[in-house]
Amino acid sequence: MSRRSYASDYDTHGHERRMSKHRVTDEDLFNYVLRVAYLSYIMLPKSTARPSAPDQNDWREKEQSSRLASLSSFSIGDLFKDIRDGPKSVKFPEKMLRYLETKLQNIAMGKDPGYTDQLLRRTMAKFYTQFMDDSFKRQMKENRKIEELILMFATHATAVLKKEPSMAGDRWKNELNNHIAQFVKVLRECLRNVSSHVSPELTSRLDMYTAKLAPQIQAAQAYSDSGYDSSSNRDSVGSSAPPLSNHVSDMAIVQTVGALFKLADGTLQREVDQLREVVSERAAVVDLKTCLKNINAGVAFPGRREDFDTEEAWQQWHQAETSNLSQMIVAMVQLNPALAKSAPAEVLPRPGSLYEPSHGHRPSASRSGSISSRRSYYENGNGSSLANELDQDDDISVGHNFTFIPPNPKKYYRKLLEYCLVTDLEMMMSEEVDDSDEVSLGILTAQHIELINECALRWRIGQPYRVTCFLDLVKSFYERQEVPFECIPEALQNVQKVSSDIELHTWPLADSDYLSTIYSGVFNIFLSALYHAMEAIPTVKSSEVDPFLFILEHVRDSGLLDRFNVDISARLRDVEKRAQAMAGHWYDLKLKELSSQPGVNRALPMLFMTDELEKHAKGLDKRFPEPLLGQIDLVSLAVGVWVPKFVAGLQEQQKRLFEASMNGPTPDIPIQDIFALYRRLGFLLDMHGAYCERTPIKFDISSFFAPYVRQWLVNTDNKTGQWVDAAVQADKFEAEGPEGHSSSIVDLFESLKSPINFLDELEWANDYENARFYTGLSKTVAKAVEQYCRSIETLFLTEMFPRPTDYVQPQKPSAWLEKAKQLAALTGEKRVDPFNFLPESCVKLNNVEAARRLLDQMSKQMKAEQMEEILMANGPPVPEKGEGREKFLFTVKIVLAEGLVPLDASPSSKLDSFVTLSDKDGNRLAKTRTIYETLGPRWDETFDISVDDPLWLMVSVRDRALVGKHDTVGKAYLCLDPRRFGDFLTHDLWMDLNTQGRVLVRISMEGEKDDIQFYFGRAFRSLKRAESDMLRIFIDKMSPFIRQCMSRAVVKTLLKPGQTGGVSSSLDYNKAVSGITGLYQSAFGKDTGEPMIPLPASEKPRVKPEELTDVEIEQAIVPLFDYFDSNLQTLNTYLSDQAKEMVMTRVWKEILMTIEGLLIPLLADMESNMKPLSDKEVDIVFKWLKFLRDYFYAGGEGPVPIEMIQNQKYRDVLSIRLYYDWHTDALMEECVRVMQDNLRQSVGTVKKAKSVYQSKNLGTIKNRKKEKKQDNAKNNNGEIIMRILRMRPNTSEFIADQLTMMQLQAAQEEQRAREIEERKQRRAANRGNEFHNRGNEMHARNNIDLEQIPEVPPLPGKN
Repeated sequence: MSRRSYASDYDTHGHERRMSKHRVTDEDLFNYVLRVAYLSYIMLPKSTARPSAPDQNDWREKEQSSRLASLSSFSIGDLFKDIRDGPKSVKFPEKMLRYLETKLQNIAMGKDPGYTDQLLRRTMAKFYTQFMDDSFKRQMKENRKIEELILMFATHATAVLKKEPSMAGDRWKNELNNHIAQFVKVLRECLRNVSSHVSPELTSRLDMYTAKLAPQIQAAQAYSDSGYDSSSNRDSVGSSAPPLSNHVSDMAIVQTVGALFKLADGTLQREVDQLREVVSERAAVVDLKTCLKNINAGVAFPGRREDFDTEEAWQQWHQAETSNLSQMIVAMVQLNPALAKSAPAEVLPRPGSLYEPSHGHRPSASRSGSISSRRSYYENGNGSSLANELDQDDDISVGHNFTFIPPNPKKYYRKLLEYCLVTDLEMMMSEEVDDSDEVSLGILTAQHIELINECALRWRIGQPYRVTCFLDLVKSFYERQEVPFECIPEALQNVQKVSSDIELHTWPLADSDYLSTIYSGVFNIFLSALYHAMEAIPTVKSSEVDPFLFILEHVRDSGLLDRFNVDISARLRDVEKRAQAMAGHWYDLKLKELSSQPGVNRALPMLFMTDELEKHAKGLDKRFPEPLLGQIDLVSLAVGVWVPKFVAGLQEQQKRLFEASMNGPTPDIPIQDIFALYRRLGFLLDMHGAYCERTPIKFDISSFFAPYVRQWLVNTDNKTGQWVDAAVQADKFEAEGPEGHSSSIVDLFESLKSPINFLDELEWANDYENARFYTGLSKTVAKAVEQYCRSIETLFLTEMFPRPTDYVQPQKPSAWLEKAKQLAALTGEKRVDPFNFLPESCVKLNNVEAARRLLDQMSKQMKAEQMEEILMANGPPVPEKGEGREKFLFTVKIVLAEGLVPLDASPSSKLDSFVTLSDKDGNRLAKTRTIYETLGPRWDETFDISVDDPLWLMVSVRDRALVGKHDTVGKAYLCLDPRRFGDFLTHDLWMDLNTQGRVLVRISMEGEKDDIQFYFGRAFRSLKRAESDMLRIFIDKMSPFIRQCMSRAVVKTLLKPGQTGGVSSSLDYNKAVSGITGLYQSAFGKDTGEPMIPLPASEKPRVKPEELTDVEIEQAIVPLFDYFDSNLQTLNTYLSDQAKEMVMTRVWKEILMTIEGLLIPLLADMESNMKPLSDKEVDIVFKWLKFLRDYFYAGGEGPVPIEMIQNQKYRDVLSIRLYYDWHTDALMEECVRVMQDNLRQSVGTVKKAKSVYQSKNLGTIKNRKKEKKQDNAKNNNGEIIMRILRMRPNTSEFIADQLTMMQLQAAQEEQRAREIEERKQRRAANRGNEFHNRGNEMHARNNIDLEQIPEVPPLPGKN
């Protein structure tokens, strides 16, 4: 790192030297350190001649090579013999390869001034070529064995030297050993560049190789005949090493000590001179032997059994320490044979590895480096000879009697290390070091590392204590902010390396306890740092806490904290509490900031707050995906504080928010913001559930926001009227698209879809409440559809029944109109003006048909069936008696009236009648359309009336007046009482008017439910009734003209003498047929390719004057064909396919009813004044039926399919001809037989009233149509026969009996239906059915106090 980084943490002005708690005097420390430094100097190889001055200046650079001169007969195999016998070698740092590559490249290219020998450069270049091979690099990175690297160099050097001519014989071997020594020197230089701390075993291993090479190199010849200036010659000028001068200028380590203690060279020289008599190599050997004796005697220093936890640990240390001491003694004796007491060097124990594998001890690997690489020789002997020698050294006493080892070595070592660190820190802060210069994180310089290593070696300070002491001091400096944070991981890495080489349980107890204490301090420091880092929540960055986490995880995983019974989880919980407190503090500040912004919308700060919470929660989750230290989950802690505080704040503002969202048409808080808040809160709750599973929030979000949804539903319901009015007013009722509907129906349903989509987007959590909301919305949809139907029908009626002053019916002066006038004049009846339909009327019918389809789609979108199931499964229990009042829906159908009397005295007067239903207060509840010009109107209109109490209705029949007040024809009273219609069956009531005549009303009842299917059923039924009413008006506009064109008067006119030619002379049958076919071809876009060619008058068939031909019969109703031709083009163009089929089917039905009316009277229990037609007249009528059938079918190109043409009614009409001429007795017998057959077929069948649920969607509507079609397919011949019998004399009694039997049959069917319903109720009660049962509800209501309900008259029957 750069010097500038240190400058921020180290104050040079305020810094003082801080010593240990148990002080060691500077004088004592200086004395012992100087002894070790001077000893390292005097242990240099000896020489008799003093080198020249230039050689002395180069001594420090050449001291390594001076000891590696040349080898005579030394094998490389012998060099690695001891290592080869061991199980593994020492691994070098991987970074060394990068420095070695650069070093080899510089040597090969001649850029390194320290290696200029040409032959050496060649061997280095050869090895560099192999070194750059990728496979070799990969192999070296994997095993990192220093021996393999040296052997590979030796192999390539051997190949180069053997090819050199000047190295004949064994000369190449001598030069090979020299080159190997130079390569070992290169490796040492690279290791110094790697780091300030290198594995001591690795450096000692290299020192051992140097020591083995040194004796042979010194004995090598001083001159080479190769012609190259070999390294041997360069490094051995006159002698192998300069002589000892005893001058401090030649003592590198001694000068380091002087600089450390700030002594001048003169003072330092005097101190050295005083030590000459004390410091000697023999004194060093005595110290080593004393250590060995102390170990054997069990003395406290350097170690004893009590210092270790287990016997295994003690034995490991004992073997390793005695081996190291022995190797050091052997190495010193080998370098100075005079130190040997009883034997020469050649008989001393054979040098071996420093850490013999048999000892089972692996030396430490420390970043801080090992002992001096120049003067520390670790050799291992067998130990036996040396032990014998120690036993003979009686003058060596046991105890702490040392020359070089201070009284308390560890305290002295700590003091020395602290001195070195302080000195190097001061130097880093000095002006001599530039701010941009890179400095070591280990702080110590190479000179100080060398000094510390020498002292540690002589003082017997083990690697465990050294790395722990270094960590302790760095920690202290860091606490005083004198070193940067990065120094702590560097120191921890040293501990980790040593722990990996020397297992922690084998450390001395004092060292492991010391490390535990330091680790505990480090843990506290950085746990506190992590604690304070939580103040930055929620913006804390991973880069701010990751360094702390690395240290904390390292300390925690070491297991040393367990010795102090440290509850790490409890300590981490303190950090969690801090994180929660700061998260809450940030929340309060942020909410206050947002709330201080101007504005009346108090929901906006909450909405903005949700955005902030989501953003910061996601940021924390992204930056810290895993819990810190496996426990501190920052995002969970923050969310666990934020969301509950947000919910609590929301609950406090609940009343104010609700009032502000409901205060007028433009509330302070738009409802959209409330629902946005609901969605955002739902997201926050989901987020809280994901991150805080163990601490759920007890908050019902559905209950909190449900009032807003209900109010929104009310507001939406109030707006639907405006939507309908706006859609209708903006509609021009022009067909859009192939379906023929206009814009209003699309606009309306788009408006209705918006609240549905809104509910969908809410994704309401509570399924039951969600179903209730959709039910309320379906009620609004039904209301809108009913209003739309009323609006469309009003406009439709205005077009179909225009006021004379407001609208003049456009009439086209056409030939068919003139023919109709002529036909009316001939028959003597009142002229009926044909009605031409407008395109707008057709579009309105298309709108109703399109609404049914859109409503069905909406039902599927709202999942009506699923919502119904949810309500049934989760709804509240059925209320007990008296807990609530149920509503009932009555369906009242005004069928027809008969026996009405005109208000004036004219017998030919007719009525334009309609019916109104009013309550007791005179409020009109329903009104039928007007049926013109008849005393027996048939309305067939149905109305729905909701009732919770018995309701009296006044049924008024009125005569429409174009101007002024409508006249009342008659009145009757009807009571809609749920108790009277509790069987839920259909009841036909003949109600006598107070004047004359009667009205047939058909009534059915069902329970009105707050149910989504019920409301959709009402909406579909409203559309169906609107469609039916509009279709009926279409037919009502056509039926007068149809009846006029096909009346008995026209039939009789055809048969009058002299009238045949008069009528037929102006008609052209071929033209009529040609026009019909051509019309359908143009209307439906089909061309048969067979145009009709009118026949000339000369080719017309000749018939007898008294017989009518088919042409003459058909020409009588040509005005009707022309009328159809005129309006069919409009209907075909503007009606949709489905609407067109419905209209034309109804027209066909009206034709069939008209044909039937020509033949037989209506069914009644009295004789009819209507006379039977003659055979010719019957033939004419059935000829008309055939012509009209062909017209509507048109060979398959007509508007009505053949299955609709040949329906049951058509078959009934055809059956009239079968029975028309039968004898009266035969008819009676056939009638009885048919009635009996029908009675047998009807056993077990119950005809129920229509229900709203039968119209809940298009599927149920289709099923209902299918059932109705099957009901209509039954044999109606009995009714046909009785209608024929009405025209026969003396049959009224028979008909009355048959009708009575039919009534009895109907009563029996109703009774069976009641019994079936009661059995169902009993079964439901026995099963304990939880759902609402209509029969039980009606039975409960029958027990209500009858005094609360007015008297109800019995059901009126037929008089």
